[in-house]
Amino acid sequence: MPRSRVLAACAVPVVALVAVAGLAPLPFAIAQPGSTADVLGRDRGREIITITGAPVRPTTGQLRMTTILATGPGTDIDFGDVADAWFRTDRAVLPHDSVYPPGKSDAEIEKRNIGQMKESQDAAAMAALRYLELDPAKVKVELHLADVGGPSAGLLFALGVVDKLDGDGDGGQLTGGRVVAGTGTIAPDGKVGAVGGVSLKTQAASRDGATVFLVPKDECSDARAELPDGMRLVPVTALTDAVDSLRALGQGQESKVPSC
Repeated sequence: MPRSRVLAACAVPVVALVAVAGLAPLPFAIAQPGSTADVLGRDRGREIITITGAPVRPTTGQLRMTTILATGPGTDIDFGDVADAWFRTDRAVLPHDSVYPPGKSDAEIEKRNIGQMKESQDAAAMAALRYLELDPAKVKVELHLADVGGPSAGLLFALGVVDKLDGDGDGGQLTGGRVVAGTGTIAPDGKVGAVGGVSLKTQAASRDGATVFLVPKDECSDARAELPDGMRLVPVTALTDAVDSLRALGQGQESKVPSC
């Protein structure tokens, strides 16, 4: 058989294999910047943070929690999807199991995310009240935000409670009138934890007007990866760090504010 025919015959299964591989589902999820929400504001006509048992201050400025939007757990991702996302700064290719627990249905994952959000809200309320030395038996905090799951809004919820109850501690606003965004889990003792997807969240924050972004300190390098112009990154490890940095910014004490 002539060499050209041999090569052609060998090429057919290779081409077929490549075509099949290109269409086969891959174990990835594609993420992009998601929505943000001002925790000092309202959601669907209802205050996101409601406090009883203590005087509540009027607030200006915004504290925007941030999210990423990922393809669903049952969505098939092929080579073309991965290749397209790989070269875009507003997309991220993530291992499927890092976004969704393996072996769980869509309904089970949604229930898990809602449970994590509830735990995060409870921890945020406790952290804020402990920081302000208020008795949780006398001061009640209710947090409401529809269609958002997971624990990553904890830090912003806690800051929202602090702003509504105490502001900057000197009669002013904790935000200094700015649009501040951020992300991070929070524990009842105020410690802030990493969350993932921060380079996408900074893009969402910039899109919605934020100029300051609070990021868990361990994720500074990730946050710098695609940092929008004009966005200031402020690393935090605890609620106290975040409050101190926002107070310093509001007082024009830039040198006292750490940067990533």
